[in-house]
Amino acid sequence: MAIKLFDSELRVMDVLWREGDTTAKRIAEDLKEQVGWSKTTTYTVIKKCLDKGAIERRDPNFVCRPLITREQAREFETTELINKLYDGAADQLVASILGRRNLSPEEIERLKRLVESLE
Repeated sequence: MAIKLFDSELRVMDVLWREGDTTAKRIAEDLKEQVGWSKTTTYTVIKKCLDKGAIERRDPNFVCRPLITREQAREFETTELINKLYDGAADQLVASILGRRNLSPEEIERLKRLVESLE
């Protein structure tokens, strides 16, 4: 499922991915603590996530359940980044990332294994 989530919506999703099914009240408490959001702000963002189909609401107690996984969100964002900045060429993104830092031997080995698993 491809859903564009904005930073605020990702904050709500992060709580759900970390905690699992959670009441809206608890999400609001978490985000007040983490980023200082008011209950109204959190409920507005939860509504946006509901409208997009990223979460579902279960009653009683306004329990929110994620309908997309963290991996699905990452995949969408990565694809969007590749398309927007690298004309759809994933290898150019990887080259850009790898060219910016010195990799440890362990990181290089993990990347080799990853590439081999794709072949």
